Amino acid sequence: MARGNDLLERMRTLDVATTVGAADSALLAEWQRSGVKFAASTPQMEAQYYRAVRELLGCIRPAAGGAPILYEGGVYNGCWLESTGTINAELLARFMPDVAQRTFAAFAAHQRTDGCLPYKVTPEGPVFSQIQLVSPLARSVWTHYRLSGDRDFLGTMYKAMARYDEWLATWRNTRGTGGVEAFCTYDTGHDLSARFWHIPDSPQNNDPTRYNADNPLLPLVAPDLTANVACQRSYLALIAEELGEDGALWRGKAQASVDALFANCFDADDGFFYDLDRNGNFIRVQSDVLLRVLACEIGDDDFFAEALQRYLLNTRKFFARFPFTSIALDDPRYDAAFDYNSWSGPTNFLSLIRAPHAFEAHHRHVELSWVIHPILSALFRAPRFAQTLSPFTGDAGYTEQYSPSLLCLLDYIERLSGIMPRPDQTLWFTGLVPQQIEHRDAQHETAYSRVVDGVTFELANSASASTAWRDGQLLFAVPRGARIVTSRRGDIVSLIGMSVRDVEGVLTLPAGDIPFRIASNEQLDFNNGRFVSVRKPGIVPPST
Repeated sequence: MARGNDLLERMRTLDVATTVGAADSALLAEWQRSGVKFAASTPQMEAQYYRAVRELLGCIRPAAGGAPILYEGGVYNGCWLESTGTINAELLARFMPDVAQRTFAAFAAHQRTDGCLPYKVTPEGPVFSQIQLVSPLARSVWTHYRLSGDRDFLGTMYKAMARYDEWLATWRNTRGTGGVEAFCTYDTGHDLSARFWHIPDSPQNNDPTRYNADNPLLPLVAPDLTANVACQRSYLALIAEELGEDGALWRGKAQASVDALFANCFDADDGFFYDLDRNGNFIRVQSDVLLRVLACEIGDDDFFAEALQRYLLNTRKFFARFPFTSIALDDPRYDAAFDYNSWSGPTNFLSLIRAPHAFEAHHRHVELSWVIHPILSALFRAPRFAQTLSPFTGDAGYTEQYSPSLLCLLDYIERLSGIMPRPDQTLWFTGLVPQQIEHRDAQHETAYSRVVDGVTFELANSASASTAWRDGQLLFAVPRGARIVTSRRGDIVSLIGMSVRDVEGVLTLPAGDIPFRIASNEQLDFNNGRFVSVRKPGIVPPST
């Protein structure tokens, strides 16, 4: 296996076009402009990475007579608002910003005159038969804007999202609770979930403004839909201010949504969010809803830590060997089948690509790595990029060439071992390597590159150290187990502890060595040539 400088040199000379072998030269050229390359001492890892790139490019196709946008992939021949047009495109924007922007813009372009956005855009055109909301569109748009800087695009999307907010308030608050109501299963994308037993899949007459009034449960005040709108409104406030408008109105609306969420959907004894049915009763199914709500940045650090301890990192609940299950493992309605489109048990890749928003908002970087390692292990050996995984074996489940799982591999490698541009105008250089969690232990090494503002950055990670270069010159060297945060120019901003153990050593810079010691999740800011601790939350260990 290649080691050290040999791995770095091999990455530098790697021909991405030949390795990927994609047919569409324009799409491949856009990928290459990112400067992203990955090399690994383990050939299977590297081969699977470029297979994911190749298959991802195959998910980019024209829709509704327009330019190519991202498709969900597999059996899903279109672009869904809950996923493809939000979190998927948000991740894609770090690699292919033009395609991502067209994907976001497709929903605004097909908005109805009454303000309703399509729940999907297909080759035949837009479809409006449900709302299907999960990841907040405004946050994805804002994140992309902060990386791309296209103000005209931001203004167009802002107008569309403001009109859609009004549509939701008009049609999805029939009970006057201030929450957002689900009229059917498909409104949340939780297909076949026990959460929606005895509730129809679609709205009445396939009309998103109507529900079956004869159903004994409908309409539901839905925690994930309500949290989506709360988060959406918070980011609409940021966008409004960026465009020179007052964001206070949006912040007030966001707080009203948060208040409605806790008043109607939160059980304080359980520490869990449930749907509230028309009779005022909770539908007590512990599901992926919790992670969805938390990924919408609901709750403070203590609230999230308790959710980790009681649920997300609890092996009786959602923390399976290959997390996260879509229904709690100890729920009798949990279904282990993973070979079809199900949200009643198996691990779904959409949950996995949404999860970082929840963990990183509360500085739980180490805990997130406990999710990343097993999922990468499963992906590196996967015969296809499926929608679902077995939570017990990591075996691939339903469908193939599914863009959320393709993007999960690319995103998780960049978060764990790569160079990640952030919306706050920083770069994350993370000094970890994929762990060998299955069968015999093995030591892996990685190399990663990315071009930022015309500058080529490179990062090499071994079992003991991480070293970075800027345009071929040493940028820093540091012991394994830290994340180095820099400006977009590469100036040191801070360190983050990425290991369960304390990491101690020196940060080597061209100007000299700086000693440090950093604990799990601790953040050390770099001020006047030395490090100062600004955050030290510790870790939340897995529970049983």
